[in-house]
Amino acid sequence: MMTEVQIDIQDHVMQVTLNRPDIHNAISHTNMIDEIIQTMDMAHEDKNVHVIILTGAGKSFCAGGNIKDMRDKADMFSGDVATLELGYKEGIQRIPRAFSKLDVPVIAAINGAAVGAGFDMCMMCDIRIGSQSARFAESFVKLGLIPGDGGAWFLPRKIGSARAAHMAYTGTMIDADTALNWGIISECLEPEELLPRAWQIAKEIAQNPPLAVRQTKKLLQQSEALNLHEMLDICAKTQAKLHQTQDHIEAVNALLEKRPGQFNGH
Repeated sequence: MMTEVQIDIQDHVMQVTLNRPDIHNAISHTNMIDEIIQTMDMAHEDKNVHVIILTGAGKSFCAGGNIKDMRDKADMFSGDVATLELGYKEGIQRIPRAFSKLDVPVIAAINGAAVGAGFDMCMMCDIRIGSQSARFAESFVKLGLIPGDGGAWFLPRKIGSARAAHMAYTGTMIDADTALNWGIISECLEPEELLPRAWQIAKEIAQNPPLAVRQTKKLLQQSEALNLHEMLDICAKTQAKLHQTQDHIEAVNALLEKRPGQFNGH
């Protein structure tokens, strides 16, 4: 039974809520990391899950590392250099690896502060929408650290090198309006509108043929590392396979018959 993460599945949408509001949903302890990984793996394997919504309980989305644990050299912040290095590889770095493997779209519904590793986890998501109360900081430098979970890889690709450098070098907090302007989030909403809007987007995605959605996500991920000719080759192979699926035939017929499609992921 999960205690750090709450899961709710309806209509092919899985809402994942980081559920430690008492510590602002910090993810520097083992249980939280393990449950995030288990949830992502579950969604990846379950073909009935078409979309994930990721949010936080309480006032924060995710505060990143637990500062008190850093002070006390506790949990993942304990040990010598070799132990700490191994702890990162076998601990929090499992999160970006799980996100990179995941072929289900993830919508981040950012309800409050997203700081450090919490901010980086936002940037691992495909779609990010935020509440007016959301705040964002790549704050590692303020603690004499670097983004140990891959933030220096994600940020330049999502918001450009200059803004990534600005956030990483200063460590300062930016508000939701600035985040919208910088492309960190695509929509900025009143707090009470955030989750309903996330569910609206999720349902719009979930009504599409799931094989096509998952393959589209894979292509978007691969596009970061491939040139145009390599990408076109993969597109041709993928498209040829999708033309043979039941979902493609159903989608075409549904469009011509002006009715909702009924898709089974085959």
